[in-house]
Amino acid sequence: MPGKNPEGEPPNSRSARRVTVRDIAKRLGVSHTTVSLSLRNNPQISPAMREKVRQAADEMGYQSDPMLSALAQYRLSNQDKPVQSALAWINPLKNPEVLRRQREFNLYWTGACAAARQLGFSLEEFRTADTPLQRMESIFKTRNIRGILIAGMLPAALHDDTIDWYNFTWQDFAVVRFGRKTTHPQAHFITSAQAANTIMAFNRMTERGYRRIGFVGEYTEARVFLAGFLFAQQNIPAADRVPPLLFFREELPRPENKTALKHWIAQHRPDAILTDRDYILELLNRIGCRVPDDVGLATTSIHDTPIVAGIDQNPEEIGRTAVHLLAAEINQNHLGIPGIRSEMLIEGRWQDGPMLPDRG
Repeated sequence: MPGKNPEGEPPNSRSARRVTVRDIAKRLGVSHTTVSLSLRNNPQISPAMREKVRQAADEMGYQSDPMLSALAQYRLSNQDKPVQSALAWINPLKNPEVLRRQREFNLYWTGACAAARQLGFSLEEFRTADTPLQRMESIFKTRNIRGILIAGMLPAALHDDTIDWYNFTWQDFAVVRFGRKTTHPQAHFITSAQAANTIMAFNRMTERGYRRIGFVGEYTEARVFLAGFLFAQQNIPAADRVPPLLFFREELPRPENKTALKHWIAQHRPDAILTDRDYILELLNRIGCRVPDDVGLATTSIHDTPIVAGIDQNPEEIGRTAVHLLAAEINQNHLGIPGIRSEMLIEGRWQDGPMLPDRG
């Protein structure tokens, strides 16, 4: 009878025992392995059988045992599996070697490789500069590669604009992107908790005695550091709030950036600058503004920048998390572009540095 377990008790009865995978298998006359794989949406089991198992599980009031699931996950996470398959890392840059020269992106790769190895995968890089995306699709299917990571949050000018992102059968693969800048395909993506990290940086700077903290960055919708800065400013007196200086990279060449920065400092007199641009230290030197004597300096990302005070965005953890999400999508057979995207944010940590000494 629907809604009752094998003993005839309703599943929410105090006397009812938990319905198990073996109970479902006995009812359907199949192995418990078939039931287990079906409940995990494993493609080894036919869609018809998966649906049959799910229907029986619902009727019998089956619920997975959270303690057993946790134990299984613990066992999996504490041992490396033999390599069973590969995951693809798509590098979409015109000059693909540039990607791994960036320390932050190389740490993405390091973390992703470690997580893949632990879960029984290898991670292989595929470069659109060498192999067209549509050719990659054929390779992935031949080699049974079902998971794809898409790297590349570098400036848009470095990306290969000949890539046809739309002429690819995404529904046959699980896909995870790094960051917001890569807009296609519209898959789940992992990035740093930029707004929260900026609030953290602002608070650390105020703790060190800075009162007029300014933000210098690039105007872009792909980054939300500015949002965190504006929010953090609400906790200080209005008289100490320095308006941000935003650069329009394509419309405001470097010489004009220098002029704009000099004018902004003279007008608003910041005692510290928080920035997401790696060239601000160079511009400050050009206008004769000494760091840290005249102004303290911190960055939203300490990697790949000469600024040593600021936020470590934990890029290795971002790489690990991307692989774990991708593996979960594969295991549940959640392929293709999702109707609702997940945005996973990884918290950073503060790092002190001589460019931002305590002001007492």
